[in-house]
Amino acid sequence: MEKRPPVIRPEKVAAVEEIVNQLNESSIAVLTDYRGLTVAQLADLRRQLRTAQVELHVVKNTLARIAAERTGKTALLPALIGPSAVAFAKGDPALASKILTDVIRTQRLPMTVRGGLLGEQMLDTAGITRLATLPSRDELIAQVVGTLQAPIANLVGVLSGTLQSLVGVLDARRQQLEETAA
Repeated sequence: MEKRPPVIRPEKVAAVEEIVNQLNESSIAVLTDYRGLTVAQLADLRRQLRTAQVELHVVKNTLARIAAERTGKTALLPALIGPSAVAFAKGDPALASKILTDVIRTQRLPMTVRGGLLGEQMLDTAGITRLATLPSRDELIAQVVGTLQAPIANLVGVLSGTLQSLVGVLDARRQQLEETAA
């Protein structure tokens, strides 16, 4: 028996297209179970995530499955069980994961992270937690620049020390010659 593509009602087409756009534009999509959250908690969570260019959307699993299949991100399919909310991040994936896990932990929200899609790779809950513990992109760039700058700074220090010694010797010789001339 041949499998037919799912039929989408016209009013749901826009929702599927929105999920497709979010999946294509985001650097990471983190799936969560939002059961137990009040509307106020969900609104507060969305507000806090927005500061890091992260959008949280409650999605219907059927529509999310269709969108994942259209974008070729089928690794997302096994995690789409139960009530699902997806945090789409356009910026730094580590920063987005960090903010999401920190807000859940500090506010003791009754939601759990199921996993996330980083590029084409599906991360489990532990993978999202590890990603959240990584330094942000800016911190990593600063570490690389510092690592590259250290040898150059040491070389400059050694060369300036040698030049200072040479200047000191020449100055001492000048003073010695002035004393013998006087």
